[in-house]
Amino acid sequence: MSSMAAHSFSHPLPATAPGARPKPSSRRAATASSEPVQDVRERILDTASSLFYQRGVRAVGVDLVVAEAAVAKTSLYRYFPTKDDLIVAFLEREDVDFWGLWDAVAAQHADDPAAELQAHMQWIGERLGRSNYRGCPQINVAAEFAEQDHPARLVARQHMVTLRSRLHGIAERLGVPRPEALAAQLAVLINGAFVSSGLLSGEEATPVLQAAVQALLAGARAGNT
Repeated sequence: MSSMAAHSFSHPLPATAPGARPKPSSRRAATASSEPVQDVRERILDTASSLFYQRGVRAVGVDLVVAEAAVAKTSLYRYFPTKDDLIVAFLEREDVDFWGLWDAVAAQHADDPAAELQAHMQWIGERLGRSNYRGCPQINVAAEFAEQDHPARLVARQHMVTLRSRLHGIAERLGVPRPEALAAQLAVLINGAFVSSGLLSGEEATPVLQAAVQALLAGARAGNT
């Protein structure tokens, strides 16, 4: 729920889309063969992540990634044997980014689960308001593949499972009668926001989400979930 780039509190929102990096200069391309292995791999992943997020994974071929990253095709396949491996690496990095931000917020509200939820709605709302926001990377990629066992769908599914699990933990800390029901409602709210960003202006996304959370909490505490 991305490159989660992906993303208010002490961590500033990135100004570019997930994975976006400046294009390599011709000089850098000319010396690519002398770059450390990790730098080459990261440059390929940076480039692919930006292209995947901006255009969709099916619309981006490895030839385009190779050209934009200014590397040999053999270099790409050395680090990512298939395009699916590259897609999975993109989603896994977005996952790390998303949960890193989530954990930073959670740590600031360890003793107040209600405040934690509102803080999550704050940064999620700000993410929705970014001009270059194109939705959650995991949801976007999963929608491009019909095969339930596709590696990208498996990563996306685990992201959703983790989201609901974390929300369930918050609901339990809130002490509501049916934490599993509240967790499901909150997960639907968050995922619905990620796919409906076009319906909300940048200014209204956060207050809409925070108001929705307040309504869900009121219902949960009253036993109406």
